Amino acid sequence: MAKLPPCDWRQELRQAVRSAAQLLSLLDLPEEMIGGFEPSGLDFPVFAPRSYISRMERGNPQDPLLLQVLPRPEETRVEPGFAADAVGDLAAERSPGLIHKYAGRALLITTGACAIHCRYCFRRHFPYENAPRSIADWEPALEVLRQDQSVEEIILSGGDPWTLVDESLAALVRELATIPHLRRLRIHTRLPIVIPQRVTDDLIAATTGSRLTPVVVVHANHAQELDGDVELALLKLSQAGCVMLNQAVLLKGVNDSVPALANLSRRLIECRVTPYYLHQLDRVQGAAHFEVPLERGQVLVDKLRPLLPGYMVPRYVQEIAGENSKRGL
Repeated sequence: MAKLPPCDWRQELRQAVRSAAQLLSLLDLPEEMIGGFEPSGLDFPVFAPRSYISRMERGNPQDPLLLQVLPRPEETRVEPGFAADAVGDLAAERSPGLIHKYAGRALLITTGACAIHCRYCFRRHFPYENAPRSIADWEPALEVLRQDQSVEEIILSGGDPWTLVDESLAALVRELATIPHLRRLRIHTRLPIVIPQRVTDDLIAATTGSRLTPVVVVHANHAQELDGDVELALLKLSQAGCVMLNQAVLLKGVNDSVPALANLSRRLIECRVTPYYLHQLDRVQGAAHFEVPLERGQVLVDKLRPLLPGYMVPRYVQEIAGENSKRGL
């Protein structure tokens, strides 16, 4: 198997682009694209690694990767029906950092750090400063999990759990593996898509080295994100025994067409990743301009079915705060 080119993923994070002006300059696009809007005052700043930016088309203001990370004036508008906690995370918090919404599985907010700031992020307003930051801090959440034998799957989320250093990740997984009724470890991450060099032997060892069955859920919205290096990273995870799934979000101007969605599914399968969910946009403040009407989404998925094998058609779902499962659409 081919190897990923050498790269220090932490250096990639340190060198990430942190301003809209710099991002546009790298892509030979005019600052006028943001229309006098000053995004530096946003509480959710620009953050995009150069490895991800390198997959964008220079000179194209409608590039589907650019649109995911470039702030727009619409983010500052207050839209009816859009909220800071769009999916009811805070109401479902049983202990700091431990969210329990659905039967049989619970979620740990492992960090507030991400490898990229997606403008539609449903946790862009989450109070990460209150989340645990060490194994000692995690003890109350771990104790809740020890006492609740109904939980058999633990989900590591954030932020992005793979921004944790390998030693911290491995220590947390070891603690979780001591809880007898836990059976599966699920990782929600965008890092293999954004900085594929993060997928190292040490990371894989930390993820797969316990008795827990590893499930890795990545997040790609467009086939253009899945270049050769990303494919190598995803294949490496698959060959290490991880169940590989993808969650995409239906985004206006990014992937709201039959060709875009079909090509994403085809490319994911080439990378040994199952197209799992296509999410209706979570109605978080600042993301209304990405919303695609439900009826339009249903038409798109219906048109995918005769084009693709059933296993390549993602489930179209929506998360509603307070409901006990995601709603099929």
